[in-house]
Amino acid sequence: MARLDGKTALVTGAATGIGRATALLLAQHGADVVLFGLDEAELVAAAAEAGGRAVAGDVTRPDDIAKAVAACGDQLDVLVNAAGLIVPDQPSTVSDEIWARTLDVNLTGTMRVCRAALPLLRQRGGAIANIASVAAFNASPDSASYAASKAAVVAYTRSLAYAHGADGIRANAVAPGWVRTPMSAYEMRLLAEQNGTTPDAEFQAVERRIALGRMADPSEIAACCLFLVSDEASFVTGAVLVADGGGRAPTQNRAV
Repeated sequence: MARLDGKTALVTGAATGIGRATALLLAQHGADVVLFGLDEAELVAAAAEAGGRAVAGDVTRPDDIAKAVAACGDQLDVLVNAAGLIVPDQPSTVSDEIWARTLDVNLTGTMRVCRAALPLLRQRGGAIANIASVAAFNASPDSASYAASKAAVVAYTRSLAYAHGADGIRANAVAPGWVRTPMSAYEMRLLAEQNGTTPDAEFQAVERRIALGRMADPSEIAACCLFLVSDEASFVTGAVLVADGGGRAPTQNRAV
């Protein structure tokens, strides 16, 4: 039996990466999915594959968020906030503009979508999964604004869970480690330029630090979201599911 039959889901950041994989997986499990994201062409293609509806827009724009929520009609049961960005920066040199933009997308965007969706979610009870990051707990020197934004997503999600548990709403966060997405590819290109290597070499260096010896596929993080928004997680709220392949634990370099 499909785990989300009869349910409506809204997924942000649904054009690519984790958001797209999650929208497709929720649809495979019976959900009627609204896909919200920036890249309209990719979004339309993903929506066609999911049999859902595409709403092009930006989570920093309240009018765009209102359109996405309105596209859900009079029912919303599942919300996954996967929209996000990263710009490498350091505490001593991060600009006001980068700091503000990163928090506006990753944190404030998540809050705004949740706030707009809460009236519908209250009607039947619902489940929220917000994409955080292991950077919330183990920040690198080059992730000042990103790590701060994701740590705040964890705190906000817990506040949401305790504020709306009595409404039958569950809210949890997923904290991925390294995932093979356009975002990680962008980071590897920057590292390669900085270190005089290649993106493939940087991917391999990262994977040697992960206990499982590889990065995640977006579908694996989508599976975590599916669990948290399904009835199988009916007594789980205010939690953070870390999915990093053991990347936070020190590991020995492996022989080639």
